[in-house]
Amino acid sequence: MFQLHKRKLYAGIGLLAILIIGVSATTQDKPKPNLKVLPKNIDHEALSKIMKEFNVSLGVKCNFCHAQSKTDPKKLDFGSDEKDEKNIARSMMKMTSKINKKYFNFNKEGEGNAPAVTCITCHNGKAHPESKVTLPPPPPER
Repeated sequence: MFQLHKRKLYAGIGLLAILIIGVSATTQDKPKPNLKVLPKNIDHEALSKIMKEFNVSLGVKCNFCHAQSKTDPKKLDFGSDEKDEKNIARSMMKMTSKINKKYFNFNKEGEGNAPAVTCITCHNGKAHPESKVTLPPPPPER
């Protein structure tokens, strides 16, 4: 009888161990593929927040920068660099970071003030910011 209880105990401990390992494996944030500007170990929540800021600042959806998956047309291939807009976004992120460090003494989010220059500074909800500067007409000659 004791052997039967011992087997059940070992089986229960084994199942519990498998459950714990499975849960911990699915809840850990794994490194994101192909991140070149953002940290590779960024958690899903922080990455989603940044991407939503892009959506609002540029007035676009995810497919503006991310290419369609070759295997499933209903999904996006977030690791792909197929679209030029993705590399442009990386360049813009580097540019705003340099501006904020050089002119506004901003190092990292949460340290000091919020960054002074972000995507919305120039884009104002438009995919392509207006680049025209309207100057007043020259004064009439006398």
